[in-house]
Amino acid sequence: MNLTDYRPFGRSGLIVSPLSLGTMTFGAGRWGSEEAEARKIFETYVEAGGNLIDTADIYGGGESEKMVGELLADNGMRDRIVVSTKSGFPRSQGHPMHGGNGAYNIRAGIEGSLRRLKTDRIDLYWIHVWDRTTPAEEVLNTLAAAVARGEILYYGFSNTPSWYVAKVATLAAAHNLPGPVGLQNAWSLVDRGVELDLLPMAQEFGLSIMPWSPLGGGLLTGKYGREMLEQANRPGSVPNEGRVESDGGNRLSGDNPYGGMLFTERNFDIVDTVREIADELDVSMATVALAWVLSLPAMGSLLLGASRAEQIASNIAALEVELSDDQRARLDAVSAPQLLNPYFIFQLPTAMIFGQTVFSRSA
Repeated sequence: MNLTDYRPFGRSGLIVSPLSLGTMTFGAGRWGSEEAEARKIFETYVEAGGNLIDTADIYGGGESEKMVGELLADNGMRDRIVVSTKSGFPRSQGHPMHGGNGAYNIRAGIEGSLRRLKTDRIDLYWIHVWDRTTPAEEVLNTLAAAVARGEILYYGFSNTPSWYVAKVATLAAAHNLPGPVGLQNAWSLVDRGVELDLLPMAQEFGLSIMPWSPLGGGLLTGKYGREMLEQANRPGSVPNEGRVESDGGNRLSGDNPYGGMLFTERNFDIVDTVREIADELDVSMATVALAWVLSLPAMGSLLLGASRAEQIASNIAALEVELSDDQRARLDAVSAPQLLNPYFIFQLPTAMIFGQTVFSRSA
């Protein structure tokens, strides 16, 4: 596989590369990239054939979208690139209408993103986070209207429960409105919760998944050791501030969306297994972790971030790595998510349900 092995995203005519470029680091300061380095990252990705750029209205306090807009304009590549952005997290504090999934905020988010990105359309628009408040009907009608106006072409959901996305998709089909085409959720060897509910729902509705944080915030690169266990209870934060002091790119060492929740004995056991397989293949630990995610079902485009151009070039190499059955089985075993009730019941053998009768469900 290579970066030009394009594929449809969900049940849509949106054609994307297997790796997408995440630009949360553009203008993010502490573990981010200033304009010159962001330009190198962008050019490395598109010159290799990548065509999907992902950002959000809050990244770097809006700086990320501005940088992406400038890069697209300067390179004359707007019609070659699929632009993906989001809204939902607060763009300012103390103003409840500046966050969430209500009609006003979605419209304001789209208008602001179009302006910062210097474009007339957003190819793939995401609800960034479920606000636990806005009815699914309102979200659907607002997004469908934006599609009708040509402001967005397709949409999907990030960090949203499967039942809510399924409700939107069902309502859209029932009322002949454009439905969601994808999900954007964390998915990695240290974070496999998506497999319990979201993955089966995505497969049922024909949604592609764009996994974010496939390296577990950098944990799977091996840069953190068990000394970090003492920070396990540190709270997470939203990366909406630009131009702050750098800490050398160690994303999990300070404020970050995960906080310290990834620092567990189980996760360091996973890191140890990734290191063993990387040594067997003579590749980086990041390459092994990415190769595992790339082989997962419903994979649309794997979202990769970078603070340096050489990281992009190195991560693209993961497309050429194929894990053996034994290596994949070892990774699956050490990272297997705990099966909670009722999910373990959903995996009971069919024969147990039908009185030991064996039959084909494809008939």
